[in-house]
Amino acid sequence: MPTEHEIRARNAQFASKARAGKNPVNPSRKEKLAKQAPVGLWALGLILFVVVGGVVFEIVRLVFL
Repeated sequence: MPTEHEIRARNAQFASKARAGKNPVNPSRKEKLAKQAPVGLWALGLILFVVVGGVVFEIVRLVFL
């Protein structure tokens, strides 16, 4: 549990940011991910699919041929 001093310090920090016109609240993880382009994730998935598929194909080819 935060102490009363920590709560007052956070409240003061929040108020000073709000007075300065800045966003007083840090964006959540969900908001950050919503802004991020998913192209990197698709590219990583495609690369993993090709690599894992190639390894599996080679193992199957070695076993059956």
